[in-house]
Order: sequence, then C-alpha cells, then structure tokens
Amino acid sequence: MFLNTSTEVVVHEVSTPILKKQEEKMSLRTLTSENIDDFMDWATDDEVTQYMMWDSYTSRSEAEHFFENVVAGHPWFKAICLGDKVIGSMTLDKGKGAHSCKAELGYVLAKKYWGKGYATQAIKLALEAGFDDLDVVRLEAYVDPTNIGSQRVLEKNGFIREALLKNFIIQKGGLKDRYIYSFLK
Repeated sequence: MFLNTSTEVVVHEVSTPILKKQEEKMSLRTLTSENIDDFMDWATDDEVTQYMMWDSYTSRSEAEHFFENVVAGHPWFKAICLGDKVIGSMTLDKGKGAHSCKAELGYVLAKKYWGKGYATQAIKLALEAGFDDLDVVRLEAYVDPTNIGSQRVLEKNGFIREALLKNFIIQKGGLKDRYIYSFLK
C-alpha cells in the first residue's frame, strides 16, 4: 500500500449526454492511487496502449509503482471522470527553461468510451484549465499519423496540425513519425 497526499479537486465539469438521454457530469480530477482499479481497465488493454509510449501493464504491482513514482509527483496528471467513474487520464507537461511557454498534452481513454465524444469533451476541459493552471500560451500534442481518432479529437477542439515530423521518436522498438498539433491561448 502507498500513500498519495494529493487532494482530489474537480478542475472543471460539463454535462454530457449519454445513453438513454441521462446526463452525467464529466470532470477532470487529480488522479490518485484510489483510482488504480479503473486505471487497470485501460492500462492493461493492448488496443488502448498501441499508440502510447508505454506497454500495457501486466500486474497491479506495476501500476502501483507507476502511481508512486510518476502520478503522485506529477503537477498536472488528471483522471477523466464520467460521474464518479474514472474512464481515462490526461496530462499536461509544462516545458522547462526556454520551453516554459508551452505544455504537451497527453490522454488515454478506456476503449468502451471511444467514439462517444468523451475524449473531445475532456480535452475541452483541459483547454479551459490548463492555460491558467500552468501559465502557458501554447499546448502541443504529438500524434501517430495512423491514429485517425486522436487527430479528429484534437481538430474538433481547434488544434491545428502544424507539421509531419519524420523519424521523430522511437516507440516500442521502432522509429516513428509524428504529427505535431498546437492550440494557442
């Protein structure tokens, strides 16, 4: 067992229409070790993690280590929540030094919530909060050119594709291209 002293705080909320025309509040909250069971829903799914820089988790102890060593100390690591259910996570990583004017957006969503507008709404919430929380003027996202869904989500939120970066990153043992998207304050 491990401790996380972070206070769970709702950053922003919006009402989201879901099945049967019910309404659930979508919010971004601080991700904590209490969310580890929900985290395992997407973090163990190879289809979900195919575009991520990390491999699917194979044990709860791996996830606990991640929460202790990465999540707990991260300044902007949020749970994407639908009502009380954590359905994904989102990060904003602020640059350092000459790059402190911008932050990189990352997000992941459990597969059963794909294609329903939840990622689009979660990014909208991050846009509302991220600029002020981090005192930046630019948000960036790097996307695999084959990840059409992620490109659409960013474009729906007003992100602009700036360039194709050839042989940009080594991901899971292979050299990969990336599109760079940006959103300016």
